[in-house]
Amino acid sequence: MSVLPPHLSGMKIGLFGGTFDPPHDAHRAACLIAMRRLGLDRVWWLVTPGNPLKDTRGLSPIDERIAAAKRLANHPRIIVTGLEAAIATRYTFDTVAYLKKHCPGVEFIWIMGADNLRSFHRWENWRGIASLVPIAVVDRLGPSLYAAGGTAAQALARYRIPERAARSLAGRKPPAWVYLHGLKSPLSSTALRTARRLSQNRR
Repeated sequence: MSVLPPHLSGMKIGLFGGTFDPPHDAHRAACLIAMRRLGLDRVWWLVTPGNPLKDTRGLSPIDERIAAAKRLANHPRIIVTGLEAAIATRYTFDTVAYLKKHCPGVEFIWIMGADNLRSFHRWENWRGIASLVPIAVVDRLGPSLYAAGGTAAQALARYRIPERAARSLAGRKPPAWVYLHGLKSPLSSTALRTARRLSQNRR
């Protein structure tokens, strides 16, 4: 049985990775914005076993996170998957390379929040990721003020396309990226996880 969600050559599919601990409304809202503005057929949520850049102690079991993400997504074109655990990849570059190899003809776009753009230069082989797949950065309340001035954004500045051309992103040869405005949610999994931990400690 294939670990890959259903797909067909010619489809435009957004990839949205994270720990989803917990998933929240801003995750869903960002993907709906990306789906509409980029003309995507699907968005795959890649629930990671653990973020290499973050402390994963206390992270909820992946099966629980996948189940919670499915309940929250609740959309026929958002597919929640534990693909990275199934194919044993730890880094985004390896995951995207795997998908490019095993899904010929599919036009993938990596979707990230503006907060991730700010730290993108710390990701393993971030330049390789940018050379494999176009990237859509979705605005966030707060991070949008400084994300575009970060190391990666500056290094990739000449590959940024105007927001009005967002719908053409999937067909562009990478590196190519766009900044999508419109989402102004302050929610973050880190903040929600901290609040959950504090609540548990008070019991």
